[in-house]
Amino acid sequence: MRRGNDRLARAVAALAVTCAMAPAIAGAGAVPAGTQEGAQARRAHLVFYAEGGRAAAERAVREAGGTLRPGEADPRLGYLVADGPGTAFVRNLAHSDAIVGVSANRRIGTATRAAGTLAVPRVDKDLAGHADLGTALAAGAEPLADRQWDMKMIGATAAKSYAAAPGDKRVLVGVIDTGVDGSHPDIAPNFDRGLSRNFVTDQPKDPKGQELDGPCEHAGCKDPVDVDDDGHGTHVASTIASPINGLGVAGVAPNVTVVNIRAGQDSGLFFLKPSLDALTYAADAGIDVVNMSYYIDPWLFNCTDNPADSKAEQLEQRGIITGMQRALDYARGKGVTLISAIGNGATDLGRPKVDTTSPDHPSGAERTRRIDNTCLNVPAESKGVISVSAVGPDKAKAAYSDYGIEQTDLTAPGGDTGSGDVTKTILAAAPERALRERGLIGPDGAPKSPAVVRDCRGATCAYYQYLQGTSMAAPHATGVAAILISRFGGSANGAKGTEGGKAAGGAFGMDPGKVKALLYETATPIACPMPRGQRYVDGTHTCEGDRSRNGFYGHGLVDAAKAATIRP
Repeated sequence: MRRGNDRLARAVAALAVTCAMAPAIAGAGAVPAGTQEGAQARRAHLVFYAEGGRAAAERAVREAGGTLRPGEADPRLGYLVADGPGTAFVRNLAHSDAIVGVSANRRIGTATRAAGTLAVPRVDKDLAGHADLGTALAAGAEPLADRQWDMKMIGATAAKSYAAAPGDKRVLVGVIDTGVDGSHPDIAPNFDRGLSRNFVTDQPKDPKGQELDGPCEHAGCKDPVDVDDDGHGTHVASTIASPINGLGVAGVAPNVTVVNIRAGQDSGLFFLKPSLDALTYAADAGIDVVNMSYYIDPWLFNCTDNPADSKAEQLEQRGIITGMQRALDYARGKGVTLISAIGNGATDLGRPKVDTTSPDHPSGAERTRRIDNTCLNVPAESKGVISVSAVGPDKAKAAYSDYGIEQTDLTAPGGDTGSGDVTKTILAAAPERALRERGLIGPDGAPKSPAVVRDCRGATCAYYQYLQGTSMAAPHATGVAAILISRFGGSANGAKGTEGGKAAGGAFGMDPGKVKALLYETATPIACPMPRGQRYVDGTHTCEGDRSRNGFYGHGLVDAAKAATIRP
């Protein structure tokens, strides 16, 4: 496994399918193929300025030879968008005290709103599949429930959490990922197409002419809001909220609403700008909780002053840290609970030593860097984010899972195929088209890999795939958060008002701090293993802390059954 950088969609073809915390592209600017980066190459940059420093930053941009794009600035997050002459432009900006970070920006599509304004469509109150929930619950478990060891581990079953608290359809769960297949039969009943957004445009090739997303399937290379050509986001959404409908699987919170807030490319990469747009949209649209199973590329670890990096690279990494923190703060301030996968690098995030992955865009740019604990994995190590590690069926920390006493908040099932048994990973919905394109389904519709499962109800068939990773662990925690918000959300519990965006649903929501406290309270503590130093294929991982909080499991294993029954 490439440390912290597997591509989930590519791994599914193997028996031991590993889903990395889908790497993200930090908005690394794209110089058109065939040109040389330098003073001649002008491109767009996100220029983050210090508080109260907008005017000084604008002057610095002009003095550095840049041209402002006033209509694209975002005062909520404190950044300008400016065209400038390559690295020379960035080096000149570095001399201004008003500039705190500069990230090159590839134009990857635009939001459907101006900064600071948002027209929120009505939430669909007639979501198919909710009306007969009681009948479906009475009928018992879903057809593939026996394969869902993960749900049994956390008490998300028909006999436990589903019966007590399957979730409230007014709770909006944002999946910030590669997209969601909204037409999938085991997602469609809970999918809100009207609220969903796509903040990326497919990029067929990278700046070096290597394939990135592949050929565009839709006009303008802009996928509809119910499409996922990768499969990662669909798997995440299914784990959170696949409905109880007599088909396939059920998610942790099978009666809440899923909103696709796409920020990832088909390739599984995530740029900075769409992640900023996704978080601000989630805040303004009244989303209750978001799942972020990725990191911001091109830097697995963002270091503000690493001597191994150029001044431009340092400013880019500062821009990622600053920009994402501002967007996360904005979302959390509007009532959005933030949950992230911790990462698949098998690394103690409190003692990182080497980064061999960065920069991972464009292709071939990677190099080995010495790093330390001042370097951050974003958003997993950003403030206000609940980071989730992964365990296998034995409740032991998965070999690939990152860890750390400072960074690990909770743990959840993510799967572990150490024995080569694919059924020890997580089964959830998969887009049929993506599976067919990878040759995992035959012409007759039969799966060609043990990592793929088909289930049919009458004439309706749906596909599911086994994946593993902290990407799979995080949505279990997100689903439990959705249960808690369903039970305790409302105007008396720090709910968002109409200015929070949920005009159709009324004042409903929950303060993220209270959600976090209840997630910790309902989690089942797991003590460090003995000996604390556990041998894995890549070396020894040492667990620090006590049973109430430690570097492998944080505050413990998320528990849907406790969340569904705990009294306030």
